[in-house]
Amino acid sequence: MRAKDAVGRYGEDVAARHLTDAGLEILARNWRCADGEIDIVARERGALVICEVKTRSSDRFGMPAEAVTRRKADRLRRLAYLWLQEHPAGGADVRFDVVSVTRSPVGAAVVEHLRAAF
Repeated sequence: MRAKDAVGRYGEDVAARHLTDAGLEILARNWRCADGEIDIVARERGALVICEVKTRSSDRFGMPAEAVTRRKADRLRRLAYLWLQEHPAGGADVRFDVVSVTRSPVGAAVVEHLRAAF
């Protein structure tokens, strides 16, 4: 496994644990289709939550959430539409969150959960 992939996997594990601890129910992780991947699909009080996870080892190149560009947000919207075609949500609200994870050389990672980020 490449170092970048290992950092990403670590961040997704931390994010999933954080979301679960915050009361969200994880429905899917790393859902893939021909058009791309959704990191985490969750449910919170009836709302469907599409989560993009961004992980960095430092903030030298900016905060992790800053890597979610308009292009990435548009892509996630398209992927959410495709997910909903396979998994009808029965009219539930759909929300797009970003979970930002910054690894710490010592101690716990810093996690920031941006609800309704876009």
